[in-house]
Amino acid sequence: MSDEMSLAVIGGSGLYALDGLETVAEHDIDTPWGKPSDPILEGRLSGVRMLFLPRHGAGHRIPPSDLNFQANIAALKMLGATDVLSISACGSFREELAPGTFVVVDQFIDRTRGRASSFFGPGLVAHVSMAHPVCPGLSQRVFDACEASDIAVHMGGTYLAMEGPQFSTLAESKLYRSWGCDVIGMTNMPEAKLAREAELPYAALAMVTDYDCWHEEVAAVEVSNVLEVLRGNADKARTMLQKLAPTIGPKRTPSPAGIETVLDFALITAPDHRDPVLMKKLAPIISRVTS
Repeated sequence: MSDEMSLAVIGGSGLYALDGLETVAEHDIDTPWGKPSDPILEGRLSGVRMLFLPRHGAGHRIPPSDLNFQANIAALKMLGATDVLSISACGSFREELAPGTFVVVDQFIDRTRGRASSFFGPGLVAHVSMAHPVCPGLSQRVFDACEASDIAVHMGGTYLAMEGPQFSTLAESKLYRSWGCDVIGMTNMPEAKLAREAELPYAALAMVTDYDCWHEEVAAVEVSNVLEVLRGNADKARTMLQKLAPTIGPKRTPSPAGIETVLDFALITAPDHRDPVLMKKLAPIISRVTS
């Protein structure tokens, strides 16, 4: 992996552009899994190489269940990303995590269904650890940048990934609260799993827009209410990124969790039984351990 920091930012609902990005190129890239959600912008922010991808595409045209997560992560990897920061909207299961609060997520519960959650498959089996699904180093820097931006932020939290596109029923919302979940969203899974398979350290910043529907004193979530908070959250996220870039700097520090080398012992299929067609397809992901 390069010694130069190349931070990929995946912007969720409300965050469709980066302020202050000195744009170098726009990449309309194809991957073995198809096209990502939108052309990827490459530029520099305070000297740091940045890649920016609006997760739902320009104009928010792609719903959560139709996102091509494989293509999104593969495209960032192919363009030289070394680390990934996911920024997304979420609902809150905690009174203290009020709308407008940011949460630096450190755990996930995946309740999505029918989404391709791995690059691997028949012909090349791989198992990566997801016990600790985010990079602690990048997560800490994101938290510090939020505090430096005077954003109400909570370090650590469990993100319940639901299928959507509908919001929760009241029974579901109460169930997820009973599980100890902190926030709920529709997009961080399987994104985090795929980033791990691609050996990309991943941090997740969840921006609270509502209390889902469990809160007895607050109306059930409505899109009109969410959109109003979204706009404010997006402004705060852009401010945070302006603070984050200088603290990262152009020279990269390896993840303290060793995420860059998780494939060293993850490929299970014996070399003489590996499907050459699948191996070729997987080249952007596995070339470090197979070349």
